[in-house]
Parts: sequence; structure tokens; C-alpha cells
Amino acid sequence: MNFPIEAVRKRFPALSLTDGGRRRVYLDNPAGTQVPQAVADAVSRCLLTTNANLGGFFETTVAAQQVVDDAHTAMADFLGAASPQEIIIGANMTTLTYHMSRTLGRTMKGGDEIILTRMDHEGNVSPWLQLAEDLGLVVRWLAFDERSWQVEEATLSALLSDKTRLVALNYASNLTGSINRVKALTAIAKQAGALVYVDAVQFAPHGLIDVQNLGCDFLACSAYKFFGPHMGILWGRRDVIDALNPYKCRCSSDGLPERFELGTPQIELMAGLTAAVDYFADLGAAAGESGSRRARIAKAFELSIAYENVLAQRLIDRLSDIEGLTIHGITDPARVGERVPTVSFTVAGMVPETIVRQMNAENIFLWSGHNYAWEIVHQLGIPAEEGVVRIGIAHYNRAAEIDETLESVHRVVAMLRQERS
Repeated sequence: MNFPIEAVRKRFPALSLTDGGRRRVYLDNPAGTQVPQAVADAVSRCLLTTNANLGGFFETTVAAQQVVDDAHTAMADFLGAASPQEIIIGANMTTLTYHMSRTLGRTMKGGDEIILTRMDHEGNVSPWLQLAEDLGLVVRWLAFDERSWQVEEATLSALLSDKTRLVALNYASNLTGSINRVKALTAIAKQAGALVYVDAVQFAPHGLIDVQNLGCDFLACSAYKFFGPHMGILWGRRDVIDALNPYKCRCSSDGLPERFELGTPQIELMAGLTAAVDYFADLGAAAGESGSRRARIAKAFELSIAYENVLAQRLIDRLSDIEGLTIHGITDPARVGERVPTVSFTVAGMVPETIVRQMNAENIFLWSGHNYAWEIVHQLGIPAEEGVVRIGIAHYNRAAEIDETLESVHRVVAMLRQERS
């Protein structure tokens, strides 16, 4: 079945917006996607009909609890978790990681070692660096291979020791787009007795996650990267989180996952979160999958991955035609399945922001800068104050938008070169 791009686009009101009669091209998706109408409707409906705090016996508080329970169940289906009790929902991935890092810090002592990668977003680096500073932990840095653009198993193995307590990994890079072999890396870390914490923020919109199959202990993602509201989700393996003593109010619940969810939850956003998960399930159902919600989600990803890969390779191939342009990531068509459709590049002698400002003026939305991939730009020797041009595809983008964007890149680069000459 071909991907139903026009039917998909009709579900996203933002895609039809214009500015002064000019269309919008949303290629800023690695920083946050647009949402289906159903997500906005769910948030609005919750605020208007089930707006109450939790724990009471009247109608709206009971209904609000159901919204919260439904969101945890939806995310358990989305991530392949064994139970909704393993799903922790909070403000965003970074906040959740800071909180969990402090909780895990209670199990560590000075001299213990943690491994961080040069490939991660700062949200999976700074919390651990600061924990190490607080506790006197030893930080081991895991570089990515600049030929494969991935973290290699042998490199990780060389860093592990009997003092390693945690390995923080990312599933896919928000700059290079590269997908790491998380299951294999996790297996190596677990053999050494280390916990594994995975940042899946950039992977979640583009591939099916199965936390039980991966074997990791924690996995975090952000709903606003997969067509949902602004909030973060952290899965924790039940036996691991059950043994932890989190920072929380003295009178707060000791149940799971409540003891990790600080304060009053974002109930209306949880309603939107469930709607975002159901959007994937609906897409799978439209493709003929009639099984469980998990099976329908898997079918949706099967379709969207094939569609996105074609767009990504189309983008990479034509960018590669530009003299002096360097794509920082996998470009081999045979390996397109080893990356998400996030493509970053630099052009010799040009500041990325200058290119992006010109393209933004054409109502093509994309980003420049380091995009919090702080360690990547430093490993690659890219000036952090400049960074890269980043184009990020979502499955609601048309091939025509990619072609229009490519024409813009060619035109802008030629114009800037002419101005310099």
C-alpha cells in the first residue's frame, strides 16, 4: 500500500495555513512536529469537560483520573512496555532525565563510572555530567565513528569496567540522523552490570520502539516530536524503578508510576498524548491492520518509514550535487534504513544561519545552530556558535516540498557565492 499522504495532511490543520498567501513548508520537525486536529480536540475537550485535580469522588475528578490512566496505557502500547506502571509522564525529556539522574545518584558513590556519548543531545549529557560533579563520579566519553556515523560496539566494550554503573545512549541523533544499534550496545553494557538509559526523542517519530526487546532499563521520548503535545515520557523497567527511592513530597503516593510524577499532572496534555498515539493506530487501521493498538501502530510505522526513506534519500542525493556542501551523516542509499530523515549540512565559507535566514524568508521552516548536539559539533570540529543547517522530514511532508526546498538551497547558495565574488 502506498502511503496516503493527502489523507494524512488533511488531519493536520497547520499544513494548510498560509502567510500573506504564501504556503508554509514545515521542515523544522526535529525540534517539534505539528499536531493532528484530534490532538487539539482532545486537549480542548479535557479542559472543558474533565477539568479537575485528582483524588476526589465527584464526576470530573473521576473522569480526569481516567484521562491520566488512558495516557499511561497508550504510551505502554506505543513503546511496547509490559505495564502502564512503567510509564512516567512529565514536563519534557530533559526534566525527566534530571529527576531520574538524581534518583539514580542515590545508588552511586564517588569513584563509580558512567559512560556518556559524543552523539547525544545535551538532555542526555548535562544531567549526568552534573551528577558526576556532585558525587565525584568518573565520566568516560564514548565517541561515535565518523565513518559509520554510529556508536560502535567495540568502542563501548573498551570503556566498560566493573565500576561502570550507567551507560547513557541515544537511539538516533538529532543532528546526523544516525540510528544506533541500541539492542546490541545495551547487551554489552548489561554484561558489565551497568544500567542503560536511552534517549529516543529523535527516533520515536520515525520508528517502532520495543523497550522489552531492546533490553535497556530506561527510555525517554517527547510527545511533541511525534505529533503530540509538549510533554515528555520516560519508560522504566519495572524491577528497576520499583527499587528506586525518588525525590518527592513526603505525603505523595508511593505507587507506580505516581511516585516519580511530581505535582499535579498535565491532565489536558495527557488527553492529547493519548490522541497522538491513537493517530498512529488510526493510520495503521486505514492500511488494513485490524489487530491490537500496538499492531496498528506497528503497521503505521511500516508505511511511514518506507515513505520517509524515499524523501530523505531524494534530499541527500540532490544536496550532494552542491559543490562545497558537506552532509554530516549517512549518505549511502544502501544505509538509508540506518538513519532517520534528519539531514544536516554545512557549506564551505558560509555561515549556516545566513542560509537558513534566506530560506525562512521563503517560508521554508528549518533550523541552524548546534541544536543542543553540543558534543557532536565539537567532535566534528564544527564551530558551535555556527553549527549546521538542519532539515527534518516528517511523514506529512510531500515530495514536492522536498523538491522546492532543494531548489531553494541551490538558489540561496548560488546567490551567497555571487555576493562574495
